[in-house]
Amino acid sequence: MREWSGKTLSWNVVEGTLELDLHRAPCNEIGTALLDELERFVAALEALRDPCHAMIVHSSLPSGFCAGADLRELYAGLQEVPSPEERVAGVRFFLQRIHAVLNAIDLWPHPTLAAVHGVCFGGGLELALACDLIVAERMARFCFPELRLGLVPGFGGIPRLKRDLGNAVVRDLLLTGRSLNAVRAHGVGLVAQLVGEGAALRAARSTARQIAKFDATTVAAAKRFVKPLPREELQREIDLFCELLQRPTVEEALRKFVTSTEVQPYLP
Repeated sequence: MREWSGKTLSWNVVEGTLELDLHRAPCNEIGTALLDELERFVAALEALRDPCHAMIVHSSLPSGFCAGADLRELYAGLQEVPSPEERVAGVRFFLQRIHAVLNAIDLWPHPTLAAVHGVCFGGGLELALACDLIVAERMARFCFPELRLGLVPGFGGIPRLKRDLGNAVVRDLLLTGRSLNAVRAHGVGLVAQLVGEGAALRAARSTARQIAKFDATTVAAAKRFVKPLPREELQREIDLFCELLQRPTVEEALRKFVTSTEVQPYLP
């Protein structure tokens, strides 16, 4: 299916580039609704291999690329399940589903680009890291705020960040919870292209046209060589997330987040 539109996302093929547009207000929080439609998207990827030479993931919302996991949905789900074992099992199943989605994007043979503006936090950063290249506008910000909740990133962020960058950057993002602006992110190699406001999608499309000049089989072989999937570490991340989730401090931190009157209580 070359074109499809849902409640949280849509996609179409433009000049051989598969464009995935996220549009779940307020900022593409990844919960059940968005995950359901992401699974529909990756189910279509195999059929889109031949007519496409690249993929761009972007957001049409002014608030940003993606604010991360839907923590309000997570907290509500925990309150509905009294058994600790059932709670962990439900969260583990969700994590396995989102890992399968991001792995499918990561392993798609054609180059993938994340066109980022505004907020790119938590699960949003993990989605961007599943792509091969990040094109970011100057006011974009990147962050792993999960430690503020007593958790670690759960969508595969740390293994992918370790694959792509040095440990100094990984530890700074993870252990401090501080955000990086796009200029700093470009300086440390997280962002491949730094562009002006409103230009990320246009720049990503230009890069996709450049990619189309080369033989697709050669590009796919090069991508496999330089971008192996860290499968064992990804599984260990799920295990660690589920282990930390069982602590009472995590539920209390989630409660504070849900009841906060701040606009973005997760901001460092």
